[in-house]
Amino acid sequence: MSSSPGHTDAPSFLACFHCGLPVPDGAHYPIQYEEKPQQTCCRGCQAVAQTIIDSGQGAYYIHRTVLPATPQVAEAELAQLGLYDLPEIQESFVRVEAEHIREAALILENIVCAACIWLNERHIAALPGVLSVEINYATRRARVRWDNSRIQLSAILKAVSDIGYIAHPFDPGRSDDIYKRERNTAIKRLAIAGLGMMQVMMYALPSYTATDMTDDIRLLMRWASLILTIPVVLYSASPFFIGAWRDLKRRTLGMDVPVALGVGTAFIASVYATFFGHGEVYYDSVTMFIFLLLTGRFLEMNARRRAGAAVEELVKLIPAATTRLPQWPLRGEEQVPVARLAVGDHVLVRPGETLPADGVVIDGDSAVSEAMLTGESLPVSKSKGAKVVGGSLNQASPLVVRVDKLGADTRLAAIVRLLDRAQSEKPRIGQLADRAAAWFVGLLLLITVLVGVAWYVIDPSKVLWIVVSILVVTCPCALGLATPAALTTATGRLTRLGLLTTRGHALETLARATDLVFDKTGTLTLGRLSVRRVIPLNGRSEHEVSEIAAALEAGSEHLIARALREAAHSPLTASGIRNTPGRGVEGEIGKRTYRLGSPRFVASDHTPPEASDGASWVALAEGNELVAWFALADTPRADAPAALAALRQQGLRLHLLSGDAEGAVKATAQQLGITDWHAGALPEDKLAYVKALQQQRRIVAMVGDGINDAPVLAGAQVSIAMGEGADVAQAAADMVMLGSRLATLADGVALARKTQHIIRQNLGWALAYNLVAIPAAALGHVTPWLAGIGMSVSSLLVVLNALRLSDYQPKPPAAVPALPSPLPAPR
Repeated sequence: MSSSPGHTDAPSFLACFHCGLPVPDGAHYPIQYEEKPQQTCCRGCQAVAQTIIDSGQGAYYIHRTVLPATPQVAEAELAQLGLYDLPEIQESFVRVEAEHIREAALILENIVCAACIWLNERHIAALPGVLSVEINYATRRARVRWDNSRIQLSAILKAVSDIGYIAHPFDPGRSDDIYKRERNTAIKRLAIAGLGMMQVMMYALPSYTATDMTDDIRLLMRWASLILTIPVVLYSASPFFIGAWRDLKRRTLGMDVPVALGVGTAFIASVYATFFGHGEVYYDSVTMFIFLLLTGRFLEMNARRRAGAAVEELVKLIPAATTRLPQWPLRGEEQVPVARLAVGDHVLVRPGETLPADGVVIDGDSAVSEAMLTGESLPVSKSKGAKVVGGSLNQASPLVVRVDKLGADTRLAAIVRLLDRAQSEKPRIGQLADRAAAWFVGLLLLITVLVGVAWYVIDPSKVLWIVVSILVVTCPCALGLATPAALTTATGRLTRLGLLTTRGHALETLARATDLVFDKTGTLTLGRLSVRRVIPLNGRSEHEVSEIAAALEAGSEHLIARALREAAHSPLTASGIRNTPGRGVEGEIGKRTYRLGSPRFVASDHTPPEASDGASWVALAEGNELVAWFALADTPRADAPAALAALRQQGLRLHLLSGDAEGAVKATAQQLGITDWHAGALPEDKLAYVKALQQQRRIVAMVGDGINDAPVLAGAQVSIAMGEGADVAQAAADMVMLGSRLATLADGVALARKTQHIIRQNLGWALAYNLVAIPAAALGHVTPWLAGIGMSVSSLLVVLNALRLSDYQPKPPAAVPALPSPLPAPR
């Protein structure tokens, strides 16, 4: 008889080497595996198995723990794979990185165990032209990067189907279907365990309480209990046995090993006592233990789903359909799937609808909520020319939007990619916990053997249930869940607050940060000039001179002109405009000639007022008479004082590094209360400054936004890029601010420290629980069913404690004085 490696049960029939189903009489589909002939049941299994072996992945048949389904990929479906190579189809789920480099999000079906992940990653990575592949076992989601000049996407999908799996573009609906199937299976196992437990307890209760029960009735009760316990052990508890067998085959001791040993030992001892008529039976303890364990795991599964819901919520923001305006600006509209949109299309987004893609407003004025993307609670005004982000909600009036980016190129897709990466990377504390859980099981088995030997000498009748109790009560599940549950919940909560974590270590490092280094322009300031002070002269009013200046600059796009226009909406009209590059502008308003520009151009015989903040002075003259001074400077963000005050209260030392002139940097530092500042800093100077702090054993967090900040962002222990900043800065950063609220930084530090506190609580609870539970079980004070409760509760408490982070609300910042006036009052 032939059987394949990795089978958990030895079949009584000739089993297919690949799928384990019976080989039909007369079927002859042989393959060669390790120089031995093996039989398969059909041409599909023969082709898949031979492909796996020929590609050098034969070890799959050693590592797998669950048998795959017989390949059922129809020829018609294989023929349609070529459609995924069409650019118009790829727009919705493929991101173009370079001329030929592509990245796609796929979802895999028929994944049943970790060996399936191993096989698919090895098989896809071996394809010529595939640059990288990462598969998340929990979500079945794969990210594949390939060189489109060497291999097509259809060839990758075909290669996956060749080994018996199905790959297709990621669809959140299908991801939900997979979760629902797993949840339904868990409910079935739980229901059978619950019914079995109740019935077995009904038979066990008379055995404990009745004093006149005959041996025949007692034996009947045992046989009835055995019959009811068999489906509970073989079906409901099968995940524990499969997991333990998988771990033992890999010569590792996982968390299922002690559970399987405890359940199996108690069940086998009970069966022996039932058949031979002597000894105790533990059917009630076995069924109750399995039911309690499955209840705990079911609750954990739902809790983990909630903890990791941030990515799924973001993915579902994009609507399935939208209203396209095919003949804009002419009338006419049509409902189309978002997947059929193309760059350049015009779409109508009504109030209450979600924007389907990134784009630019062509017509309309409205307020758009970007709360899910940026954490900003207040709607943002959008009018003609404003950029909008797919996934944001239109709240006020209809908008006509021109589509600029679709699918994998949108900002929402980039956020999902970064969040995926952060949640898949384990920080140092998580790696330590995993290693501790691994050796903990070995230590537990050694203690169990020693305790069993001791009780065999003291009282042999108690050996079995004490050994089972030790194996059950001290499972290291809580230790293994302590870190990932907290990190997954925290990263999801931070994303909703507006701070996207892109690296696994970022939260841990941010919690330990001692120094926070800021860039100035675009980080602490708005990155654009504004009128900070108007000094009217010779009896003119501030309003009058501001309108004159705005009228003279009405047609210019210079930064100074834009600032003057924003300061006053002028009803005046200037004519005869004459621009002198680098100096200023001259024109007529109401038969009067005005000049506006640099002091040397307008009033060379006048000295500008003193400016301690490095502001730029612009002069306005009527003819030869000076009528006003305008001070322009980059303005600190409105929430900067409160945010920096909150960071100081958290014990962080603040620094300001900028390439700007000393006057401007000094003024900004003084306004924001930063004592450590440096001006005229080049990128290499910023990096050297951070390295100097690190040499003092300081843990540095860097916040920046520009291309010149990329080196220092990469050099800091943890780096944060502004969401409005350059792509290079965001790529080098460990975290990205999705909005413009600097208060998000203080929220992030507080939540990072809270996360570390929760992780320490979880690890402390797991350690304390085991230190108490092991001696109690070894002394005989813990029965098997009570051990089941203890183990389930310990794991569940860890997850529920981590879920507290999902509702974390940052404290409102303390009130701070308004920004000080940067310029002295005119005399």
